[in-house]
Amino acid sequence: MALFDNVFKDIGIDLGTANSLIYLKNKGIVVNEPSVAAVNVKTNHVLAVGDDAKKMLGRVPPHINVVRPLVNGVISDFEMTEEMLRHLLSRPKAHPIMSYRRALLAIPNNLTEVERKSVEDAALNAGCSKVYLVESPVAAALGAGLPIMQPSASMIVDIGGGTTDIAVISMGGIVVSRTLKIAGDRFNEDIIRFVRDEFHLAIGEPTAEYAKIAVGSAIPLDERMEVAIRGRDFSTGLPREITIKNNHVRMALAKSLRTIIDSVHEVIEETPPELAGDVLRQGIVMCGGGALLRGLDELLEKETGVKVTVADDALTCVARGLGQMVDDFEGHHGLLDNPLKPLYINL
Repeated sequence: MALFDNVFKDIGIDLGTANSLIYLKNKGIVVNEPSVAAVNVKTNHVLAVGDDAKKMLGRVPPHINVVRPLVNGVISDFEMTEEMLRHLLSRPKAHPIMSYRRALLAIPNNLTEVERKSVEDAALNAGCSKVYLVESPVAAALGAGLPIMQPSASMIVDIGGGTTDIAVISMGGIVVSRTLKIAGDRFNEDIIRFVRDEFHLAIGEPTAEYAKIAVGSAIPLDERMEVAIRGRDFSTGLPREITIKNNHVRMALAKSLRTIIDSVHEVIEETPPELAGDVLRQGIVMCGGGALLRGLDELLEKETGVKVTVADDALTCVARGLGQMVDDFEGHHGLLDNPLKPLYINL
């Protein structure tokens, strides 16, 4: 039996818009790479996947296409998603004959049947024998250590790369939820637009993300923070450097952050009274890369009147939640989101 388990492994896959993480049973997180692939369109050959491909964003000749095959948590380029998954799944293999028996994939909780099927097919074609789907907020809450199987409210706000999932969970199921297409990627777009309008400078997504991480915040800060960024001047067409400050990034992100906070309000308003009382007592937990934005937890706490905490290792909550389910598949079987298939009866 031990030999069987060594050859046929179970895995958890957090196929995110920004980053893809793979959890290997009894091993932990073995892959944590950006969801980016670079392909040579002349030869149709995949040049790089993950970190190596991300370094090429905005820096390649026309015959090399650097793509992010997932947009807003949904597969936009099926073939590239399949190819990217195949490359990522090949990395943790310790033995040439090792294969993947079961794969648990985290998905946003508002996907259509077609979108769900495309996720399943991509994983199956990449080398997994059986695919199970799990709603991302459930996996994130489990990874954050929330008591989701108890008859009490666990509220999670997962701000990822493409989507923000807001959910109240009780007894292993989602009671009320919202999924917004406003998250880390939208923050980058906001910064690009702000720099264009205010400074007449064209910058790319990697530069915007750098500025967001370096000086971004949701509230005014006591310390003065600024960073130099470079781009192309719209007037002269020549390279130019500017200094962007903390308040610039805060102004750029204000509208998107307001939308997220309003959605949190709506979820709490729709929560049954008893569970709303639990939310007030137990608080809100934030996870995902967006949760690391300086002061966002304080802003949300001020706006809702509910204690807000950021989960430990917020970037890997979903993957760690999937890992708990992979390590104890039978014990967490009730959390799976695979819909019941219709029965066919031969008469």
